[in-house]
Amino acid sequence: MGFSTVREIIKEVAKAIKELLASEFLPIPTEQRWEEISARYQSMWNFPNCIGALDGKHINIRCPINGGSNYYNYKGCNSIVLLALVDANYRFIAIDVGSYGRNSDGGIFAKSSLGISLANNTLNLPADKPLTQNGEALPHVIVGDEAFPLKSYLLRPYSRRYVAGNEPNKIFNYRLSRARRVVENSFGILAARWRIFLKHMEIQPDFVDDIVYAAICLHNMLCCNNDFEPEEIYRNTLESCFTLVPPLGQNSTQDAFRVRDKFRDYFLSDIGSVPWQLETVRRGRNVIINLKKYSTYVTMYVYKNK
Repeated sequence: MGFSTVREIIKEVAKAIKELLASEFLPIPTEQRWEEISARYQSMWNFPNCIGALDGKHINIRCPINGGSNYYNYKGCNSIVLLALVDANYRFIAIDVGSYGRNSDGGIFAKSSLGISLANNTLNLPADKPLTQNGEALPHVIVGDEAFPLKSYLLRPYSRRYVAGNEPNKIFNYRLSRARRVVENSFGILAARWRIFLKHMEIQPDFVDDIVYAAICLHNMLCCNNDFEPEEIYRNTLESCFTLVPPLGQNSTQDAFRVRDKFRDYFLSDIGSVPWQLETVRRGRNVIINLKKYSTYVTMYVYKNK
């Protein structure tokens, strides 16, 4: 078949997959579905009131026709951004694909339908729920990295300024990172299953959107198989096609800081702590100290033998 014929076939198939599978495998979550996701995060990742892990990745493409600098990102490549919210079982809950590569995660999230719905409280989220039996009711939250602004419904790690010499904040960052790695693994599984993500896509952005949407629908369909255990298979899968999106600095409200501190206090309590968290945080600190000592030793050795 000719090139143009194959291209049209792929376009039609991608659109058909999107139209047929999206309603079943990428639906708008109900309140019951949010509660199931929250319970799963609690049982699998020891993170209560969590309704998803959020992250954005660049999907590299060839410079579009008349694209200008819109798709040119900080890595020096042309790309579109895939913003995804993922549940505890590596399934995509909601996605936003097609934003310009020059945009940041936080800016894309604020303008997406997911971000607008969360800000307006129109996403059928469950009512606030206490982390302990007699504790204060706290909102259900999404976990993200430094690229996203801190909100009462969106938790991000403590910055370096608040982590240095502060072990409780380090523990919170570890627990947040442990729950957030689900979305990183999901991108790795996606790239491992659909090899088109392992290189630059030499197609126009609107076609990329359909392919990404179709791949995610198929991914969610395959994840419904109970025999599939991605944690053991794809934990270290390389994401050669995906690159990080730079942070966007934004001011946060006092209520957002208070909610994050409440979660930190819960992770430090007897009920919310896990046995290995303190050892993990301290081991990371010892590794940094040892690396500094090793770096100093190498510098002295090179200077001595110069």
